[in-house]
Amino acid sequence: MSLVLALWAGTANAQTSSGEAGAAAPTATDAWQSPTLTITRYDEHYDRLADPSARDDHWTEPFKYIPLGNGGAYLTTGIELRARNENYHENLWGGAAAPNDSYLWLRALPYADLHVGTGKVAARAFVQPILAYAVGVAPSAGPIDQTRADLLQGFMDVRIGADTNAPDGLGLTLRAGRQMLSLGTERLVGTRYGPNVPLTFDGFRGFASVKGATVTILAVRPVTPGLGTFDDTRSRAKSLWGAYATIPAIAPGVGLDLYYLGYRNTTAPFGGVTGRELRHSIGARSLGVVGDWHWNVEGVAQFGRYAGGTIAAWTLGTEVGRKFSTAPLTPDAVLRVNVVSGDRRASDGKLGTFNALFPKGKYFGELSPVGPTNIISVNPRVSATLSPTVTASLGGNAYWRYSRGDGVYDIPGNLIRAPGTASARFIGKEVEGTLGWQVTPELELSSSLSAFDAGGFIRQTGSARTIVMLGLEANFRF
Repeated sequence: MSLVLALWAGTANAQTSSGEAGAAAPTATDAWQSPTLTITRYDEHYDRLADPSARDDHWTEPFKYIPLGNGGAYLTTGIELRARNENYHENLWGGAAAPNDSYLWLRALPYADLHVGTGKVAARAFVQPILAYAVGVAPSAGPIDQTRADLLQGFMDVRIGADTNAPDGLGLTLRAGRQMLSLGTERLVGTRYGPNVPLTFDGFRGFASVKGATVTILAVRPVTPGLGTFDDTRSRAKSLWGAYATIPAIAPGVGLDLYYLGYRNTTAPFGGVTGRELRHSIGARSLGVVGDWHWNVEGVAQFGRYAGGTIAAWTLGTEVGRKFSTAPLTPDAVLRVNVVSGDRRASDGKLGTFNALFPKGKYFGELSPVGPTNIISVNPRVSATLSPTVTASLGGNAYWRYSRGDGVYDIPGNLIRAPGTASARFIGKEVEGTLGWQVTPELELSSSLSAFDAGGFIRQTGSARTIVMLGLEANFRF
């Protein structure tokens, strides 16, 4: 395998936001930590700035708290400006429509967040348009590359009782409209923040909080972006519903998430067949930090019906790490192991292929030709703090097929290599390193270089050249 040095941004790895159900703690590379900026943006709270003594004269504060009259109403504004260049050599092991490709993603995400009311009843309206353009994508730009001008998020909500994000008290929030979702570590529902056009949903959510624990109820449909201006539409074929419970402190430093998600797709493709899919996912996630050790372990079981048959699928993801706080550069060593089921026999009337539903956009790293379906992956990674503003990491990945009767899929769940008569399980190995520089509290520069060397299964089923990907990014947000 070719040795790769990778350089890339920390914020694109920060896939979850602090207020979302089951979200991980903010990473140290997030911009301006007072308060932490999120990806979804609507969980940032700035009402503390109503007190002049709470301000620190940061230049963004006048944009974050704009009082409207004497009734406690205020407006928060902000923006993200991102430019990302990606360069591929032998994409999809040389089998892509344009295996050698270099393109530029440009996007702007301004937002306005209006808060009205104080005390036990409050309302808010959140609006975030998107301007997303792609330059040079071959053979042509797709819906995650470019949507021009459209509405990314736009919703209204009402809060009764305590703030849903407050550590104590009973509160209820009801929300309706278009919104990004981030559940847990985004194994099943994520923002797709890494690609140029994030994923959003139309529908309803309710949040109930009791002394720090939160239960989220949702009923939504994904939004399908179009290539033109204001042509994004709610999906007619796909729908998602369920409940997600977060218990942040079942023991000191230990949290627990429990959830159920229902999913329907009237035109679901699996193994060359298209049929109606009704799938239920039941999952649990344990996460915690004890001393220098930290972990994040999640298991999901799926059942339901597909094209007249039954569904029986599952996944187990583990992440265990240790931070060496007293060592030079304070390295953090992490080992991730994922096992995701695949279909054993195409003709037995039972679909064993796991469906990751709406996962994060860069699932196994910056170069992710394969997705979380029918796969076993082992991923050791070491990150280090080179200076107060510079971080770096180096990691590797090895991938195998879980079932020889099933093929290899990409992150959205599309079959990219059918099993055919191939007997090999090994898909390939990858190396990747990252480097991020927080130039100012609002500006981050980053880059990545990755390589994926094909294994026996890829060689048995088609072109098997080594993929190389270089990514360069600049991200400004406040």
